[in-house]
Amino acid sequence: MSEVKIKVGDTVPQGTFKYIPWSPELENASACGVPVTLNTDEWKGKKVVLVSVPGAFTPTCHANHIPPYIAKYDEFKKKGVDAIAIIAANDAFVLSGWARFLGLKDKILALSDPNARWSAQLGLAQDLSAVDFGTRTKRYALVLDDLQVKYVGAEPERGVTVSGADAVLAAL
Repeated sequence: MSEVKIKVGDTVPQGTFKYIPWSPELENASACGVPVTLNTDEWKGKKVVLVSVPGAFTPTCHANHIPPYIAKYDEFKKKGVDAIAIIAANDAFVLSGWARFLGLKDKILALSDPNARWSAQLGLAQDLSAVDFGTRTKRYALVLDDLQVKYVGAEPERGVTVSGADAVLAAL
């Protein structure tokens, strides 16, 4: 939809995301949870890795992009990362279901960027109407330190390279 606007050195714009915090009740497949709001201000003073996917449960996102972040979670923590979050335009209920399927239990947060509004401010939204997905987030990763961008890895084409776990670990 647009050219990447965010760059290293920028402060991320204020934004809000919806997510469903993990709780033991969510172990029951019929439980849905209640969405809450997470504000980017909560990342002030923290080192945060954000990894964005075009959609939960989609082949590349589900099989190639997110599993290395889960497998290398301890490596991220050793490098001083306070929080890791997945961002997608899917609603909070879909992201909660995906997080439960992946076994995240809020080690990694699954945040809904409704209609990719926050990602669009960064120039990181895309129109996937041609495949009936509507507006989605692009595949990207950001490293934030006290809300300042330290790394931008926006994928230039399909696949996982600069937004993958190994690329982000190398940038930390």
